[in-house]
Amino acid sequence: MAKKQSKRYRKALSMVDTAKTYPLKNAVDILGKFPRAKFNETVEIAFRLGVDPKQSDQMVRGTVPLPHGSGKVVRVLVFAKPGAAADAARAAGAEFVGYDDLIAKCQSGWADFDVAVATPEAMSEVRKLGKVLGPRGLMPNPKTGTVTDDTAKAVKEVKAGRVEYKTDKAGNINVPVGKVAFTPDQIMENARSVIEAVVRARPTSVKGTFIEGATLAATMSPPIRLDLREFHAT
Repeated sequence: MAKKQSKRYRKALSMVDTAKTYPLKNAVDILGKFPRAKFNETVEIAFRLGVDPKQSDQMVRGTVPLPHGSGKVVRVLVFAKPGAAADAARAAGAEFVGYDDLIAKCQSGWADFDVAVATPEAMSEVRKLGKVLGPRGLMPNPKTGTVTDDTAKAVKEVKAGRVEYKTDKAGNINVPVGKVAFTPDQIMENARSVIEAVVRARPTSVKGTFIEGATLAATMSPPIRLDLREFHAT
């Protein structure tokens, strides 16, 4: 049975031509006119990519700093042995810093954090958490800058609004670009940074159309289809 749409959702839907694609600026303007939910919704861009996610050389993954942050309080865990890297992580604002104790805690199923960072030295043991953290998208990875000796830099970048993008099993990517309380310019600049990053991440092995479609939406709003021709996303 189809889920009943709320009155607020139906009103927002009436403001969008679902058969049309909109330039980013127009889409952001429309989003700003939607009736608001009772909480500060997350604004997100969803991409449908023309990749084969089963092929390792067509995996699209990376990170991108948002000029105005994500609007989210990011809880950071750092796996590091006692010493300079651990001290630097604490000074940079990491909520959880440790080694054996945190590894054991994660093995028991705990995952009350948003991003995990690890020193290369710590990864010898942290790798064992792959089956626990991997499915939750929390495994430290050199490609996303979360395996590093410069723990302070990693913590600061994540907290400042660096977000990760990665294709799922269906070849889609969903990336937060802010909150509905942001100004239109803030959302647009964050969204532009994400779109440009994904366009640049096109694998050389992909033939034909790379970005087959993209939408902008808030948590409780209908999606607005984007026209990305200005980004040369072919």
